[in-house]
Amino acid sequence: MAHAEYDLVVIGSGPAGQKAALNAAKLGKSVAVIERTESIGGVCIHTGTVPSKAIREAVLHLTGINERSLYGAGYAVKHDIHMSDLLYRSQHVVRTEVDVIRNQMQRNGIALMFGSAAFADPNTLRVVRGELNTPVRGKNILVAVGTVPARPANVPFTPGKVIDSNDLLTLTELPRSMIIVGGGVIGTEYACMLAACGVRITLIESRPRLLEFVDDELAENLQFRLRDMGIRLRLGESVSSIEMIDGNVHATLASTKTISADSLMYCIGRQGATEALNLPAAGLTADNRGRLKVNETFQTAVPHIYAAGDVIGFPALASTSMEQGRLASCHMFHQFANSCSSLFPYGIYTIPEISMVGQSEQQLTQQNIPYEVGLARYREIARGQLIADPNGLLKLLFHAESHRLLGVHAIGTGATELIHIGQTVMAAGMSIEYFVDTVFNYPTLAECYKVAALDGLNRVRAANVTETQADAA
Repeated sequence: MAHAEYDLVVIGSGPAGQKAALNAAKLGKSVAVIERTESIGGVCIHTGTVPSKAIREAVLHLTGINERSLYGAGYAVKHDIHMSDLLYRSQHVVRTEVDVIRNQMQRNGIALMFGSAAFADPNTLRVVRGELNTPVRGKNILVAVGTVPARPANVPFTPGKVIDSNDLLTLTELPRSMIIVGGGVIGTEYACMLAACGVRITLIESRPRLLEFVDDELAENLQFRLRDMGIRLRLGESVSSIEMIDGNVHATLASTKTISADSLMYCIGRQGATEALNLPAAGLTADNRGRLKVNETFQTAVPHIYAAGDVIGFPALASTSMEQGRLASCHMFHQFANSCSSLFPYGIYTIPEISMVGQSEQQLTQQNIPYEVGLARYREIARGQLIADPNGLLKLLFHAESHRLLGVHAIGTGATELIHIGQTVMAAGMSIEYFVDTVFNYPTLAECYKVAALDGLNRVRAANVTETQADAA
């Protein structure tokens, strides 16, 4: 059989694969995208980002949790919430997104192939679907296969009882209680959503606090809010064994405590989905978690084979994966691309949501950079009162001498949208005086930037006055 040959063959149709393929097609290159499942979109669309965020929106609406500071703790749009209520919105959004992506591919002349891909040699892939075995050649190849939940052999996965995050989407009813093992992004996000629906949640995390890469102040704020929602946090604890007894799940901790619940969700780690790719035929090897190592231009050890997205590890966000795919595609076709890679924003869709860009207080302290902090609380802003979120917080970190913005951290309603104002100012290298001199729409959460900047500058002035008085004495 003659080999179909393309300028770029992309393995995986998630965010990284999509953007790489579209960018190459717009440069006039021939492109094929191989997707192992029956529907385009990858983990992001079908089991990860989009379904979980759609469920979160359904939870916020149906529980009325964001309105309770106004209407009382018992307020809800619907009191008896079922899994079908949450999945209805998710399924609608997924169908729409799949149609949008498929149309984008068709409009740009990208060939879509469905089946499992494996390397035959560094330039040739075989795509197997049923009895069909189709060879495909690529002058350049991008591995964007994403990840799958880790499923250790010592965890007795049982449908509806001991599950991973993908299995959650297959539940027919919400459990009365659940143990979530792993306080990373996925575990913490789902803990919030399920607790808001009335599920009794115990969240177990082996580290001393949740989300260790998040600014300390925001992480502490989140942990307080989770406890206030009724979530039991078991921090600094690890699970030594999990077993089913009389229809309940029992988790025994290393400290010998035993916790029982109707169900358990295991959310520790994800594996790169590279096992079936036959990487040795391409001259590649993955690490013990299935991930590929790349250089700053997303090339693997084989220069014409690139990798991007979750399969290369942290930060494993849809937004960063999109940019990695675009940059890889630009590099392979010798197109100049300028990216503020150090200013990737992070969005964590807990309740409340968290977002950040730039450096944290911990990082600035470790680098011996003199900095000051400016804070604005949503309760100081008219918009914060209007949206019934008095607990939100925006935090600016800036250089104590030049006042250049170094980091922005936010927790509260709209944090993941609000962060981009700070991201733009940081990319331009401007000082926080910009926020003082700028007029923001009223009433908006964007006003938090002005309040936080004024707070920070007042701290600097107060410190300078104190130093001057000390010198005079």
